Amino acid sequence: MFRLVSTYRSRHVSESLPLFQARRTLFSTSVNALQRTSDEGGDKRIDFDRLFKSCNRLHLAKLLHALVVVAGKARSIFFSAKLVNVYAYLGDVSFSRRTFDQIPNKDVYTWNSMVSAYVRTGHFREAVDCFYQFFLTSGLRPDFYTFAPVLKACKNPLDGMRIHCLVLKLGFEWDVFVTASLVHMYTRFRALGNARKLFDDMPVRDMGSWNAMISGYCQNSNAAEALDVLNEMRSEGVLMDPVTIVSILPICAQLDDILNGMSIHVYSIKRGLEYDLFVSNALINMYAKFGELANAQKVLDNMVVRDVVSWNSIIAAYEQNDDPNRALALFYDMQLTGISPDYLTLVSVTSIVAQLGDSWNGKSVHGFVMRRGWILKDVISGNSVVDMYSKLGDMSSARAVFEALPVKDVVSWNTLITGYTQNGLASEAIEVFDMMQKEIAPNQATWVSILPAYSNIGALRQGMRVHGLLVKSSLYLDIFVGTCLIDMYGKCGKLDDAMSLFYEVPKMTSVPWNAVISCHGIHGHAEKALKLFREMREERVKPDHVTFVSLLSACSHSGLVEAGQWCFNVMREEYGIEPILKHYGCMVDMFGRAGHLEKAYNFIKDMPVKPDASVWGALLGACRIHGNIDLGAFASERLFEVDSENVGYYVLMSNIYANIGKWEGVDKVRTLARDMGLRKTPGWSSIEANNKVDVFYTGNQSHPKCEEIYKELRNLNAKMKSLGHVPDYSFVLQDVEEDEKEHILMSHSERLAIAFGIISTPPKTPIRIFKNLRVCGDCHNATKYISKITEREIIVRDSNRFHHFKDGVCSCRDYW
Repeated sequence: MFRLVSTYRSRHVSESLPLFQARRTLFSTSVNALQRTSDEGGDKRIDFDRLFKSCNRLHLAKLLHALVVVAGKARSIFFSAKLVNVYAYLGDVSFSRRTFDQIPNKDVYTWNSMVSAYVRTGHFREAVDCFYQFFLTSGLRPDFYTFAPVLKACKNPLDGMRIHCLVLKLGFEWDVFVTASLVHMYTRFRALGNARKLFDDMPVRDMGSWNAMISGYCQNSNAAEALDVLNEMRSEGVLMDPVTIVSILPICAQLDDILNGMSIHVYSIKRGLEYDLFVSNALINMYAKFGELANAQKVLDNMVVRDVVSWNSIIAAYEQNDDPNRALALFYDMQLTGISPDYLTLVSVTSIVAQLGDSWNGKSVHGFVMRRGWILKDVISGNSVVDMYSKLGDMSSARAVFEALPVKDVVSWNTLITGYTQNGLASEAIEVFDMMQKEIAPNQATWVSILPAYSNIGALRQGMRVHGLLVKSSLYLDIFVGTCLIDMYGKCGKLDDAMSLFYEVPKMTSVPWNAVISCHGIHGHAEKALKLFREMREERVKPDHVTFVSLLSACSHSGLVEAGQWCFNVMREEYGIEPILKHYGCMVDMFGRAGHLEKAYNFIKDMPVKPDASVWGALLGACRIHGNIDLGAFASERLFEVDSENVGYYVLMSNIYANIGKWEGVDKVRTLARDMGLRKTPGWSSIEANNKVDVFYTGNQSHPKCEEIYKELRNLNAKMKSLGHVPDYSFVLQDVEEDEKEHILMSHSERLAIAFGIISTPPKTPIRIFKNLRVCGDCHNATKYISKITEREIIVRDSNRFHHFKDGVCSCRDYW
């Protein structure tokens, strides 16, 4: 009880102590100042200069203000202007304004102080209004100190141009300080022509002028022009300072010019600038962009002083260059030095956790953010956590964090849409996008996020509607948006439209080329994909890892083994691109599909890296196609060692046993999967008809038109049999009677979708079906018959590729 009372009292004393100490400090300072005698007559004066310097908190400023009033100094312009500045520095512009309004005869310095106070506290509109009030009502003439803050406050080019006119009218255009401020203002509004004309007309340029022009070009991504100004500056014998270096280093990374960046580093060392905190941080960022992590680490190790930006830069360097373990170790080192993480640290840490697939630490990071209250204070923190959960595949947690955000910006919506799309939840992504349009306007990143969702479920009409919106805003010519549109048309079966768009968008990088090569590959047009690759080389566009994955996959699906081997060799020998596991997986798939199972196995044994699930999965898939149960069993054992939780591999092995009637093997594999708690991914097929996407699951009987669909399927079955179609029961992976097997085959999701398309669309029009799994062999044969019976083109996109059925023939030529 006594301890409780004692604690209660001490809490109140501890709460009052800071205020008491602050007042005592000001009182002590005042008493000490009063001890100073300023003249022979012994007149005691307060040392206000000392008091103003000691004023570092708002309540102290108010006490000092009271002392100024008591001492009869309140009407002094000098003291009032100092109070205006003190309140602004301490973040209370309302007291600055009240003090300013009490000054009877304001001079230019006082007006300048008030304008600067508004700018310093971020009240830009009020700063511009105060400037106009000064100019129009005070009867005073602005000086060259007036224009720098008010030009910084301009939030639109019209205000800036008006003030420029006043500069000309008052004759300040030749003042270096004022002109540099005008250059800054014009570059902020991307009026680089006006800025450069002002800069070129300057009779004298100081360091600030050069830096204003260089940083203006840098901030507007005009890399070449920034370097031109830098070269001109150096030719005139003007030495770079830390501001110049910090401005120009990002440009070196943007131009992929590491030699220029390293020469600037050498210059920094010669001039003794490498120890400047801002220069060192900029060097770490530059080396990170080039992937030169050893050099970035060396810069950090040589730093005398490191701040949170230094640690954020090096952590981000390792995180962005695929070394999350080292990045995480540096994060721990940062905490040991006593530097607290900030929002940008969190952005890197969430990405690190996602790269490591560490769900446990993901929840720890979420808890850390919640304890700091960052999600409520800063939308960037919330967006980072949503992105982390999305990349970890935990979309329910991502959605919960998103819903809890007090403020959602366009990045919040884009992050959630991207998360759903990348986790194969296209319908949910589209649902969120529809909600977003009611709340906030989409931007470029939104379209890049949502178009792949339309591609995944084959929502061609919805994708075309988005294309129409993008044409109106001319965003379809953006390289990333345009590439997503190409991909959407290609994956929705409209290859001609994809090619038309391809010829419109800029093609200076590999991005659009990769998209169009991939589209031709999944349509089975490997020869066209190879032709496009040759055109890409003629245009001197450098291919990347993705280009060769698309080419090798195209060759694999078309059986072009020799062409595939040529591509693999060109990748390594001509372009110096080291194969990654995706390339090796494509090669194994290519050999396996072509029936070269021994060659595929030997290729795996000769790989310089350890095979992963994709490589062994490719071999297992080839064993299923060619019925090699022994090699299939060996591949499945290796698969279960590297990825025991992927149900698809258990299904593949089960299918191999089922195809040859080894039902005891089927039961063994299924029991193994069941014991591990794994469930087979249900097969579904979707079709877009009457401006709506319908999804069918195998055996689905809940559709409103269920009776009509099955009636149409029975009619089609009878007609197919009359044409000689014999059902292939090896694709029924259950040990049941033959009539039951026939019903199971007829109830496959792709057949339900095709029958629905026939009864829901005009005769002889194309039908487009999208299936999440591989089309079964019997359905493939049946669809060829249906295309002939109905005189329709039936386009089916399964998990691997497109099949174009027409007149009883498939575009894959039964090689799939």
